[in-house]
Amino acid sequence: MSVLSAVRDLGRLREITAVLARHGFGEIVARAGFGKRGEQPKDDEAGEKEKTRISRGERIRLVAQELGPSFVKLGQIASTRTDVVPPDIIAELKKLQDDVPPVAFAEIARQIEESLGAPIADVFARFDEKPLASASIGQVHRAALNVDGELVEVVVKVQRPGVGAIVARDLDLLHMMAAALERAVPETKLYSPVGLVNQFDRSITSELNFLVEADHCERFAQNFEGHAEVRFPKIYRQASSRHVLTQEFFPGKKITETKADGKKIAKASVAVIIKMIFEDGFFHADPHPGNVIILGTDEDPVIGLIDTGMVGRLSPELRDRTIDLMIAAARKDTLGVADALYSIARPTKKVDMREYRAHVASLADNYLGRPLGEMDLSAMIRDIVQGAMKFGLEIPTDFLLVGKALMTVEGVGKQLDPTLDVFAEGQPYFMELVRKRYSPERIGMELWRGVEQVSRASGDLPLALREVLDDLRTGRLTLQMSNATITHNIDRGGRRIFSGLVASSLFLAGAYLLRAPSSETRGWVLIALGAIVCVLHWLRDAISKAR
Repeated sequence: MSVLSAVRDLGRLREITAVLARHGFGEIVARAGFGKRGEQPKDDEAGEKEKTRISRGERIRLVAQELGPSFVKLGQIASTRTDVVPPDIIAELKKLQDDVPPVAFAEIARQIEESLGAPIADVFARFDEKPLASASIGQVHRAALNVDGELVEVVVKVQRPGVGAIVARDLDLLHMMAAALERAVPETKLYSPVGLVNQFDRSITSELNFLVEADHCERFAQNFEGHAEVRFPKIYRQASSRHVLTQEFFPGKKITETKADGKKIAKASVAVIIKMIFEDGFFHADPHPGNVIILGTDEDPVIGLIDTGMVGRLSPELRDRTIDLMIAAARKDTLGVADALYSIARPTKKVDMREYRAHVASLADNYLGRPLGEMDLSAMIRDIVQGAMKFGLEIPTDFLLVGKALMTVEGVGKQLDPTLDVFAEGQPYFMELVRKRYSPERIGMELWRGVEQVSRASGDLPLALREVLDDLRTGRLTLQMSNATITHNIDRGGRRIFSGLVASSLFLAGAYLLRAPSSETRGWVLIALGAIVCVLHWLRDAISKAR
C-alpha cells in the first residue's frame, strides 16, 4: 500500500508541476527542484503566452481552480493573509469559488448510509435528491426529519466521497513543496509558504469533521441565548456524523435580497460581530452574504447565520489588546493605534520604536482623518498590518481573522447602508467592554488568580529546593553554558574570587602570626595556612575541569 501511495503522490506531484508550468510558473518549479532529475522544467508555450496576457494574481487563481478542492481552500485562506500576500493577488484569490458539479445521488446516498449506519428512509422522512448547492468539500440537500411526531424541515450537508483522502494526499505534498520553496527560492519567504500551509492544514482538518461545525453552531447559539436579533440553526445530532451534518432549515432571504430596513440590519450585524469578537472571543470567521439569511418580517428582521465551520478565537489577553486598538481608532488616536498593534504582534527582531510609531501612525492617519462616511476599515487594517510587517512584527493569525470578519461585515453593511460607520457603531460597545475590564469584580478575580499562582509556587518551592540540594549532595547537579562570552565572564569572575580568597587567607594568617604567643602556635598556623591554600588550589582545578 505504501508503494501504491508513493506512486499516486508522484503522479499528483507531476500533475501539479505541469499545471504550474502551463500557467507561467515553470521557473519556480525548476528552482525548487520539483521536476525530473536532469531536467530543467520551464514554462510551456501556453505558460509563456499567459505570462504576457494576464496578471500573476489571475494565473495563481487559475492554478488553484485547476488543481481542485485542496488548492481552492488554500487560496481562500491565503486571501485572508493581508500581512504576507500582496493586494493584487488577494483581489484575485477572493474570486475563488468552490462550486463544482454535483455528485450523483447514488454516491451521496451511499455516503450517508455508511456514515449514519442506517438506510436514508429510516433516518429521514423525506430526502430531496436534487442538491441545493454543491461545493468542493460538501453537498447540501433539503430533507425532513420526524421529531417527536412532527415533521421538521432540515438541510443535510454531506461530505463528498473520497475528499478526505484527496485532501490528506495534497496536504503531504503541500508541506513538502512549501518547505522546498522556502529553501530553494529565498524570495518566497516573504509570502510565508510554510506558515500558510500550516494554517490551511489546521483549517481544512477541522472543516472535514462536520461534528466540529456542529459544536461551533451550538456554542454560538449558547453565547447568543436571549438575543432575539440573531439566530443559529439547531443541530440534529441523531442524524449527524463526521461526514453528515443535519441542521434546521432557515426559510429566509439572502441579506442582499431582503426588503427589510437596510440600516437596521447593518447596525445589528455590526453589533453581532462585535459581541462575538470582543465579548465572547469566539467568532464566525466567514460572515459573507451567502452565510447570512434574513428571517422574520421586513418590519422585525432577524439575522440567521449559517456555515459555522470556519471560526476564530481570541484569548482574553489578545482580546483586550484588540479592543485597545479599536478604541484608539475610534478616538482617531494614531499613535495609540501603533502602540496597540505593537502589543498584539510578536517582534522577530529589534524594532526602532520611534520610526515604527511614526510610520504606522502616518498610515492610520490616512484613514482616520477622513469624514466618517469615507472611512475604510478593511483598507486601514490591511495597510497598518503590512506597515508593521516591514519592521519585523509577526501578526497572530487570529487577529488577521478578526480583520477579515470586520472587513466582510463592513462591506456587506455598506451595501445596505452606505453611511455605515463601524467605528461609530462599535465605540459604545468598546467603552462598555473597557469598563468591564476595570470593574472591581474582574480586578478582584485577577488579584485572586495571582494569589493562587503565588500560593502554588510557594508550595512547590520547598520540594524543588530539596531536589536541587539532593542533586548537589550526590554530585548530579550540573551547570551548562552555551554562550562562550558568558562562560568566559564566569571563568574570569571565578579566578578573581579565588585570588581574593587566597589573599584574604594570607593576610589573616599573617596578622595572626604576628600576635601568636609561641613558636608552637605559629607552627600550627603555618600548617593550617598551607592546608587552606591546597584546598583553594584544588577547588580552582575542579572548577576549571568542570568548565
